[in-house]
Amino acid sequence: MEKLRMTSPDLTASNVAKIAELFPGVITESVDAEGNAVSAVDFDLLRQELSDHVVEGPQERYQLDWPGKRAAWFAANAPIAKTLRPVRDESVDFDTTKNLFIEGDNLEGLKLLQESYLGRIKLIYIDPPYNTGNDFVYADTFAASRAEELRRSGQVTDDGVPLVSNTSANGRFHSDWLSMMFPRLKLARNLLADDGVLVVSIDENEHANLINLGTEVFGTDAYVGEIVLKNSSKNDQSYISMQHEYIVFFVKNKAANPGDWTERKAGLEKIYAAFEGFKKTHGTDWAAINAAAKQWYQGFTDSDPVSGSKHYNCMDERGVYFASDISGPNDGQYVYDLPHPSTGGICKMPASGWRYPEDEMTRRVAEGRVHFGPDHSSVPKNKTYLANTETQSLTSIRYVDGRAASKRLASLFGEKVFTNPKDELLLRDIYRAVGVSDGDVVLDMFSGSGSALHAVWELNLTSGNSAQFIGIQVAEELNETLKTAKGAAKQVTTNAIKFLASLGRPSTVAEIGKQRLLLASTKVRGQAPMMDTGFRVLKVDTTNMSDVLRTPDATEQQELAGLEDSVKPGRTAEDLLFQVLLDWGLEVTVPISIERIEGSEVFFVDDDALVACFSEDVTPEVVRALAKREPLRAVFRDSGFASDDARINAEQIFKELSPATDVKAI
Repeated sequence: MEKLRMTSPDLTASNVAKIAELFPGVITESVDAEGNAVSAVDFDLLRQELSDHVVEGPQERYQLDWPGKRAAWFAANAPIAKTLRPVRDESVDFDTTKNLFIEGDNLEGLKLLQESYLGRIKLIYIDPPYNTGNDFVYADTFAASRAEELRRSGQVTDDGVPLVSNTSANGRFHSDWLSMMFPRLKLARNLLADDGVLVVSIDENEHANLINLGTEVFGTDAYVGEIVLKNSSKNDQSYISMQHEYIVFFVKNKAANPGDWTERKAGLEKIYAAFEGFKKTHGTDWAAINAAAKQWYQGFTDSDPVSGSKHYNCMDERGVYFASDISGPNDGQYVYDLPHPSTGGICKMPASGWRYPEDEMTRRVAEGRVHFGPDHSSVPKNKTYLANTETQSLTSIRYVDGRAASKRLASLFGEKVFTNPKDELLLRDIYRAVGVSDGDVVLDMFSGSGSALHAVWELNLTSGNSAQFIGIQVAEELNETLKTAKGAAKQVTTNAIKFLASLGRPSTVAEIGKQRLLLASTKVRGQAPMMDTGFRVLKVDTTNMSDVLRTPDATEQQELAGLEDSVKPGRTAEDLLFQVLLDWGLEVTVPISIERIEGSEVFFVDDDALVACFSEDVTPEVVRALAKREPLRAVFRDSGFASDDARINAEQIFKELSPATDVKAI
């Protein structure tokens, strides 16, 4: 019976396999560190295959380089012996929800999701640590033997979370940030669907590096633009006071995502309501309504969304319109006399002629679709109705009051517990604009307070869709943050610690995110009881499998019995099930039911897509009952069979009753 791998995928081996598909002649054999034969790439032969497409040695080329890039490549590809353990008591609707909250290092989380969500994610939003000189960024290492050294040197927390302070005095100030981001973006790209979108919030410190890094990972034409977010009024910086941030967009494949991104203009309800009021006051005196509208628009600042439509200041029987240019696109396009409907005089013609031929213009005048001035001395205009132009392409400049998101979050918690949360309503609108819809998955690997996850529920609430989310957040300790926090941030962090203590919960950023989802779930469920407002909590942990590798000369007779079981003490059957789901590449949100068959606990996953029995005593009766269900896959605990004969017998039972079932053991 074949054994499951029970580690994250080896992405280097995967890349070798892809090269083998394209160029089978360049694959040879080598020996790994343990003396095992492995496939390897003969780069001399590969160079011949690519001939003049290889850039040699120091030859000049366009590239982004930094100290530590080679190690970042390794960090992205190296497999890890970790798993995701389910936490039912912290979840909501664990058995039915399609949403995930993963607590742990996001690089490890991304590695563990590689096979289950390969090419499945529609949108990845990230708000990574801004490289301000005070933030902590991840320092990735996979050398388990150095764990104690790293803890003593302060490079990891007592819980083993790898952190390093990247101050502006550090000579690798930008390099450390790039090394942290590079492997995460590489893994993120694997998860994105072909038409997927990466959306990144960033400030000026790493804005240029982010674009260069994104195009290196996603391709030279992946960068498609950015939104400049005006969200500050500070004026105390040297040289230039930065009052904005960026939201940068990359697409995985332009052919699959042509960029027909549109959004509904903001403030339309206010405009329509105002014009209805003008009509009640002035009736059909369109000139009076036009004057009232112009006066009304003056009451809005440039940052108010209503001001973006202030040119729509006219009205007729059809509705609100903008008197737009009616001139021809080319010089002398159409030239003829157009009489004014009131004076009968010939109207002044645009310098380049009319846009429409004479018969079409006559029809448009008859239908009331041409805006005339009080007499023929002014050039007529086209009527462009607001009802026909309610949508627009995503605009590159936004005014967003950052205090609004903070107030909404404080209202949810009852007090301010998080500094500068991202605006969940802005993110909701971005999701809608780029086409996140029914069944799509949104991933946030720096989920923080959970704004991007909450935004998915807000999208579903307003659109009727059922998009899903995956959030990943490391258990960053708030008490450590409190040591360096100042001013308002110190008070907010203190509030968060007290709030979590009152619930008996750990003082971490991940816990803030989970509590936000709990509160938002209750609120949204009150508005839409049938909507999926649950989330399944999983935690990154060491593998469920014990290290039982021993050499004969280093193993005593009395130790043999203790090495029979390959599962770590304290790990549950459900822990094992989730590691199997990851190893088999199944989504970890699949529905799971539990039955007792012949006295053994059996998991049935996604209508018999997988049956799993981790009983310590797997009887032939249990095996036969499961084989009769004819599942696609079946997995057992290897030590659950009384002998090798019992395990072989189980395989034979499946071959007889369900030959198509893929049977494996852990």
